[in-house]
Amino acid sequence: MATRFGMVTPMLPAGPCLLEALDFYIDGMGFRAIWQEGDMAGIERDGVAFHLVRNGERLWADNASFSIGVTGLDALYVEYATLPAQVGPLEMKSWGRREFHLIAPSGVCFQFYELD
Repeated sequence: MATRFGMVTPMLPAGPCLLEALDFYIDGMGFRAIWQEGDMAGIERDGVAFHLVRNGERLWADNASFSIGVTGLDALYVEYATLPAQVGPLEMKSWGRREFHLIAPSGVCFQFYELD
């Protein structure tokens, strides 16, 4: 049988406190914890999964970014607008896509855009 890739689960730097990061991703961003062991945890929302890794190296987080396509972009923007994070404006970009970005407390950047 031929090899077939099925999915990718990026590792996210969680910052120095994994529990605080879990609170942000679960209570704030609506993910659910799949597993947790030691300095790592798995989170998932609607089939989008990440592995959180406790890491105090801010440089790693500041250089991590993820673009996530969603349905209901306007509702998600309202949901995230009051989070303790840097949430940019929801706007049409010059490349023809409506999107907004969110920078988590750890420094990780998420870009959310509307799926067609």
